[in-house]
Amino acid sequence: MKKGTSCKGRRADMGAFLNTYFFILVYLSLFSFHSVSNSFSLSCKLQRKFQLNELHMPGDVVLGGLFEVHYSSVFPEWTYTSEPQWPICKRFDTIGFRHAMTMAFAIDEINRSSVLLPNVTLGYSLYDNCGALIIGFSGGLSLASGREKHYVFEENCLGTPPVMGIVGDSASTFTIATSNVLGLYKMPIVSYFSTCSCLSHRQRFPSFFRTIPSDAFQVRAMIQILQHFSWTWVGLLVSDDDYGLHVARSFQSDLTLSSGGCLAYLEVLPWDSDPLKLSRIVDVMKTSTARVVMVFAQEFHMIHLMAEVLRQNVTGLQWIASEAWTASTVLQTPELMPYLKGTLGIGIRRGELPGLKEFLIQIHPDKVNNDSSGTSMVRQFWESTFRCKFVSPGWLKAGETLCNGKEDIRNVESDFLDVSNLRPEYNIYKAVYSLAYALDDVMKCEPGRGPFSGHSCANLQTLEPWQLVHYLQKVNFTTSFGDQVSFDENGDVLPIYDVINWLFLPDGKIKVQNVGDVKRSDFKGEVLQIDEDKIFWNFITKKPPQSVCSESCPPGTRMARKKGEPECCFDCVPCSEGKISNTTDSIECTSCPEDFWSSPKHDICVPKKTEFLSFHEPLGICLTTASLLGTFLCSVILVIFIHHRSTPMVRANNTELSFLLLVSLKLCFLCSLLFIGRPRLWTCKLRHAAFGIIFVLCVSCILVKTMVVLAVFKASKPGGGAVLKWFGAMQQRGTVLVLTSIQAVICTVWIVISSPSPHKNTKYYNDKIVYECVVGSTIGFVVLLGYIGFLAIISFLLAFLARNLPDNFNEAKLITFSMLIFCAVWVAFVPAYVNSPGKYADAVEIFAILASSFGLLVALFGPKCYIILLRPERNTKKAIIGRETTNLSK
Repeated sequence: MKKGTSCKGRRADMGAFLNTYFFILVYLSLFSFHSVSNSFSLSCKLQRKFQLNELHMPGDVVLGGLFEVHYSSVFPEWTYTSEPQWPICKRFDTIGFRHAMTMAFAIDEINRSSVLLPNVTLGYSLYDNCGALIIGFSGGLSLASGREKHYVFEENCLGTPPVMGIVGDSASTFTIATSNVLGLYKMPIVSYFSTCSCLSHRQRFPSFFRTIPSDAFQVRAMIQILQHFSWTWVGLLVSDDDYGLHVARSFQSDLTLSSGGCLAYLEVLPWDSDPLKLSRIVDVMKTSTARVVMVFAQEFHMIHLMAEVLRQNVTGLQWIASEAWTASTVLQTPELMPYLKGTLGIGIRRGELPGLKEFLIQIHPDKVNNDSSGTSMVRQFWESTFRCKFVSPGWLKAGETLCNGKEDIRNVESDFLDVSNLRPEYNIYKAVYSLAYALDDVMKCEPGRGPFSGHSCANLQTLEPWQLVHYLQKVNFTTSFGDQVSFDENGDVLPIYDVINWLFLPDGKIKVQNVGDVKRSDFKGEVLQIDEDKIFWNFITKKPPQSVCSESCPPGTRMARKKGEPECCFDCVPCSEGKISNTTDSIECTSCPEDFWSSPKHDICVPKKTEFLSFHEPLGICLTTASLLGTFLCSVILVIFIHHRSTPMVRANNTELSFLLLVSLKLCFLCSLLFIGRPRLWTCKLRHAAFGIIFVLCVSCILVKTMVVLAVFKASKPGGGAVLKWFGAMQQRGTVLVLTSIQAVICTVWIVISSPSPHKNTKYYNDKIVYECVVGSTIGFVVLLGYIGFLAIISFLLAFLARNLPDNFNEAKLITFSMLIFCAVWVAFVPAYVNSPGKYADAVEIFAILASSFGLLVALFGPKCYIILLRPERNTKKAIIGRETTNLSK
């Protein structure tokens, strides 16, 4: 299997694995160790030796390696009655051999280090799996059990295995088979290329580690890229195998959990490359609104898919490649470049290995310890590279040349010396160093402070594999390239991938370049870093495409999913009144706090407008002006009355009560100002108390005046003089004081029990706060108004009875008229007040106060001022009582 297509083998096809595993068990039974039947014998003999391509270097500690140096094998037919034949390896893979030599280079570098494993020489045993599960599995068993024909056990049947750890294998299927068996003995295996997420099962693979991220992390890395470019509507193509189907399941679940987007379509690429199936898949891609297409498949899948894309001329797509084909060169052809240039992909981490090229140049068959079988991988590499043979001249076939060992590898065009894009090699390098650091920790263990039973330490002479697994689990180092290497509880390395972009060069060639990386940090989780300035975009705008099912919902709206469609397809619905959304693509609108309201765009909450009867608004100004005008008129009339206090008009109308009435009316006008302005606790308490007491004072004065008028009339009749003694000055003052005190008591009890208080009312308007004074106790307010009404009605009735008294200037008529106005105003006030919201209720109450006050002022004092100022000839005692004399004479 070629490296270009080796990703197929790197995934575990469990059905094929079970069949092959059964074949291995039967096959290996013919080559197994058999013990001597003598019960006293402590030796074993290898019945048959595996024919493996191999390379060895001795050392104090030996590490094993499994690599795909050949990618094809021929299996001869055999039966149980015939001598079984070993598979023949075909098609030498230069890149696979470079992988094996990278391990040799890493061990050579460690041996030359004075810091890591000082005074310890590492050796290696490298085997070729030939791209076949049976050969790779056999190589793993050979590394664990040894290759000697005879093996003598120690007396206690214990012994150190031939290798202390294995680097490999490349394919996930091969690694699963080997780890299933060697894991029983806790033999540490560090893979550099097996990505199946199933290998993270610690109970099943207790000694497995890897320096390449699992497919699960690759899926999450893809999602990170989608989220970075805000691609929420994407298509997914996967191969029809365990790799593709597992990725599809993982991608759908992880995408849902991360809320990163939705799949516009999910298609499975057929293994048989059926043209009809491929045509249908490309039709789906062409008609979909998704501009981003992710492909988790093998290289050969992409070759057949792109042939159909080329036939239908599907352009305008952004391709996202999995690491299986992201660095593939067979797709970088002039015919496909108009479609694939600008491709983004996930690639195995590329590293720099200084000195590797020089090490590779020095490789020569004469410098390597070859075994007697002549199956050295170096010899095979040499023969494949220079097209020659290491055989006797008589064995050469026609057209073949003899290898003389003087060939110079630097003069041959080969990928072997190209170290510009070291990706699997970098993982191999990290795997070897992981085992070396674990062995170094073994040597650094202090006796009595070790991790094992009784705080004991292990040593290299008696080291057992499970002890090395313990130290390998705790490995933590940083490579010279700056990457941290450590393993989690499942044996997975701290994952990191390169983000790769296919850059289109002016000369028409494609350069695969790194534009970022995605890795997991111990503290920050998964972190994606991308240098967008380096990315080549295959679009006219030279910018990332937009791939969404629905445009983002701006602030002030919320997403409403379309019925029967994925969650990425939605309508943007404006937030309702009083609710906002201040983020893009908000799922729901949030209600504003009680004192706030939504802005016109519904993107922020703004303080609600406050409403109360203000001194600065027109209505407040008019009412304030009327109040001050009434106060001013009261002051003017008071001055007039004081100035003309000795005149009959003033004296005839009970001067003291007139002055007190004017003062109370003046206070009535002024108390209306307490209803204007923002309600506060003291104004709420004062406004109704002042209003109630002052109006009772005013009405009490009128009531007493009315009673005095009636008393004077009765006193003018024979025998009625005794009545006046009940209406002297002291009695008048006392009556007014008692009546007013009753109201004062009512107000006091009201304020003490349930005081009026300011209140922010949000029921009248949704977007406004109405500041008002709630009366507290409704009963208290009703009693206050009822008492005023009671006194007003009594005054009205008494004045009405006295309206026809024989006086030239009968004040009872004026009182009757004024009380009629007063009662009419306050009867109309009650329903108007109850039905008026907010500040208009205060305005209604102020209007009632002003209207009744002006009615009393004008009705009681208007005619008197007219006579005093304009008709002074009528301001005489004779004029006032003249009519009375006339009437009496009649």
